[in-house]
Amino acid sequence: MSLFGKKKEEKTSCCGGNCDTESMAKAEKAKAEGASVKVLGSGCGKCNQLEAATKAALEQLGMDATIDHVTDFSQIAAYGVMTTPALVVDGKVVSYGKVLKTDEVVKLLQKTRG
Repeated sequence: MSLFGKKKEEKTSCCGGNCDTESMAKAEKAKAEGASVKVLGSGCGKCNQLEAATKAALEQLGMDATIDHVTDFSQIAAYGVMTTPALVVDGKVVSYGKVLKTDEVVKLLQKTRG
């Protein structure tokens, strides 16, 4: 028994051990594809509110885009998001950690898509 011996190094992953190379590759591919609108979150009420506001904003702008709801934490982590819900437009995180109102989503969509 050694009191001051070397501490064993433990490997930890970014998402609590649920990551493997296949899921991370899939997440990076989804991130690179981009050309749509995504809501990142666990599927809670706040995430659903953000999805509804985004859907209303897309209809208001007359944009024909699909909304993907990403619930896989390895894919969410691939975007660098640690606080959900988050909104991703064309592969870029435009908001995270709060539920946006429809008019806020409209402004973000207009800014990112021109």
